[in-house]
Amino acid sequence: MTDLGLPDTIVSCLFDLDGVVTKTAVVHAAAWKEMFDAFLRERDGEDFRPFDSGADYDEYVDGRPRADGVRTFLASRGIELPEGDPDDPPDAATIHGLGNRKNELLLEKIRTQGVEAYEGTLRYIEAVRAQGLSTAIVSSSANTRDVLRSIDAEHLFDVRIDGVVAAERKLPGKPHPDTFLAAARDLGVEPSGAAVFEDALAGMDAGRAGRFGYVVGVDRVGQTDALYRHGADVVVKDLAELGGKA
Repeated sequence: MTDLGLPDTIVSCLFDLDGVVTKTAVVHAAAWKEMFDAFLRERDGEDFRPFDSGADYDEYVDGRPRADGVRTFLASRGIELPEGDPDDPPDAATIHGLGNRKNELLLEKIRTQGVEAYEGTLRYIEAVRAQGLSTAIVSSSANTRDVLRSIDAEHLFDVRIDGVVAAERKLPGKPHPDTFLAAARDLGVEPSGAAVFEDALAGMDAGRAGRFGYVVGVDRVGQTDALYRHGADVVVKDLAELGGKA
């Protein structure tokens, strides 16, 4: 292992955004809960079963593209809705409409609460780059570029594969490995030479499915065992634990 806490075969690092680089996972969870609870209350009345921002978020929506998260959670409750179109208004009772409502709530929360970075992660990325490893940000969020700019971190990544790029290239999102594989290709490296850094179970699944050289689980919410079960080679609470200059 190198002093970055990585196998010496690793030449590139692929980082998720929410929960790894930025402290926005909790904001995402709150936006999902607000959107789903309003939908379920209107559908089922005051006796509705609320969205659990812990278990439901981790299992069905965390790390997935927005529409996939809506679809997967609703399926867990036996609810079917029309797909609709990506530009559906946020009050439309469609998969895309609910997803757009969630995004509207998320952006409102980001505007009012701001975005905060994990300083340990930023220092670790700087240490990675100082040692000559290439870096990519890989996120299902369509707001990735704006979030990175808000924390002055866009320059830390050689490649960006986010919700916008995935839609342009028609890449399926996590738990499929395609977005991480695209980042590796854009960096010019084989998956075996890249490390994946993820906090979501779907991200762990993607790292394992893509046969990446090393998969680092970042446990921000007490799910170490689950991260290992879903494919992590190592789990840390902060990337500072891996070494380098973090």
